[in-house]
Amino acid sequence: MAHTLAQLNAAAPADAAAMLDGLYGQAPWIAERALGHRPFRSLADLAQRLRRAVNDADAEARTALLRAHPELGAAQGTRLNADSAREQELAGLAGCTPGELARLQELNAAYKTRFGFPFVLAVRGARGAGMTRPQVIDEFTRRLDNPPDLEFEEAQQQQHRIAEIRLSERFDSEPAIGNDIWDWGEQLAVHSDPGYAEKGQLTVTYLTDAHRACAGLLTQWMRDCGFDEVGIDAVGNVVGRYLAANPDAPTLMTGSHYDTVRNAGKYDGRLGIFVPMACVRELHRQGRRLPYHLEVIGFAEEEGQRYRATFLGSGALIGDFKPQWLDQQDADGVSMRDAMAHAGLRSEDIPKLKRDPARYLGFVEVHIEQGPVLYEMGLPLAVVTSINGCVRYQVRINGLACHAGTTPMNRRRDAATATAELALYVEQRAARDGDSVGTMGMLEVPGGSINVVPGECRFSLDLRAPSDAQRDALARDVLAELEAICQRRGLRYMLEETMRAAAAPSAPAWQQRWERAVDALGLPVHRMPSGAGHDAMKLHEVMPQAMLFVRGQNSGISHNPRESTSSDDIQLAVLALLSLLDDLAHDTQ
Repeated sequence: MAHTLAQLNAAAPADAAAMLDGLYGQAPWIAERALGHRPFRSLADLAQRLRRAVNDADAEARTALLRAHPELGAAQGTRLNADSAREQELAGLAGCTPGELARLQELNAAYKTRFGFPFVLAVRGARGAGMTRPQVIDEFTRRLDNPPDLEFEEAQQQQHRIAEIRLSERFDSEPAIGNDIWDWGEQLAVHSDPGYAEKGQLTVTYLTDAHRACAGLLTQWMRDCGFDEVGIDAVGNVVGRYLAANPDAPTLMTGSHYDTVRNAGKYDGRLGIFVPMACVRELHRQGRRLPYHLEVIGFAEEEGQRYRATFLGSGALIGDFKPQWLDQQDADGVSMRDAMAHAGLRSEDIPKLKRDPARYLGFVEVHIEQGPVLYEMGLPLAVVTSINGCVRYQVRINGLACHAGTTPMNRRRDAATATAELALYVEQRAARDGDSVGTMGMLEVPGGSINVVPGECRFSLDLRAPSDAQRDALARDVLAELEAICQRRGLRYMLEETMRAAAAPSAPAWQQRWERAVDALGLPVHRMPSGAGHDAMKLHEVMPQAMLFVRGQNSGISHNPRESTSSDDIQLAVLALLSLLDDLAHDTQ
């Protein structure tokens, strides 16, 4: 029989501890420390207290917890408790082939020798339904190469995930909505561009057949969820509207993009479409109407992968779609104009898409974090304070190409070592600000040779910070250092600024709405800037905006096939957005 949070909060200490027994194996001290924080506001609050009890323990206790973890039972014939046996059964580990069994035995032995504790993996996976045996073996193989300190933390994260799944089951709190959204993500990811689909890779670029198939599926799902109006606009955005009773009511806009980078993950952008879709479905099932229209948009293009333009979908809504973009050609020579015509879109109607900001309350966006912060902190959600401003440069340093064997070190004018010196400075200078970042992502020695001192070096600079002032201060210091390095080394340089994007700080009132929504779930309210760009940056130009981040799994990796999030965290994001919608409804009635 499932427990309830009310029972746990009211139970005698011994009875309460029994309800939590085995979540982390045979380690009763974890439950005892967590129970000192009763009453718990929610199951998410309880999960955080349990996690904190582990993380606040000393190194000896944390190491002992890992060492006590059972090895993969299928590999060693280990006797397992009921929870572990069921989890490994769901991953099919009891049915290993002789080859798979031999591989697991080999990996187990190598792992324990390297790290000193058994391999820990939440084999139920991010969906909770169980990983496949090949997935388990692939993860095992990949993590065997981790540095020991990183693997220690990863193993502990996996223990937390195991406990989270067990806790949900004991308290009969299956993330049903999160599971549905997870399934939507899998179904949408079936569609991928040629050349990638054959490799099992997800790539959906603007107005390809796969892109149009995604738009069609989103359209159908929105109708199924109960939207009143659904359509595809002139730039390819999928637009759904859940209408208020009053036709003159203002509108709240939300959504994200459904195009992807090449060989992408399944949640970047798309999660921000699915979450509000699920909210509309819940409102529709309850027969509820909001005192404002809710407009959910699957933006057609954000990533800039097919053409040399980005934010085509959200930019069109603020009147920032440049007609000259229509003449751009992709790698196959297909112009954007022709691609639109092939997709049945009327490019001449794009100017009509511009929204009147006076009719909008604002824009909110849910997005996977795309970084490691929430994963390492063990928090499922965070409130975004600002989307970082960015400036990019292409730089060329010229020195003197000369013989690598005959030119003394103090007589060289080496363009590459100057670049290396600047790269180290960028790293150190950006770190001073905390939330600033600097990247030299492209670096080339044109015509370089192994026995020639580099006479030229070309590289990119990408500098970002939460405010324009902080970004500009970073850029001034980096460019001043570039000047100083070149002067000291007798070099010349050429600099071209290729992009400048303003920071987009969250509107205070909207940020506070997200904060109240997260707090209402019983979760700590963590605030952080976004280092990545988002559609919210474009809408920020004409209306207030604020974002919610959802934790990514696999150390928060993104723009990568291993990008993932859990159905439990997705469920919390849906509940947070529903809470924000209710909060806004109260303010607008």
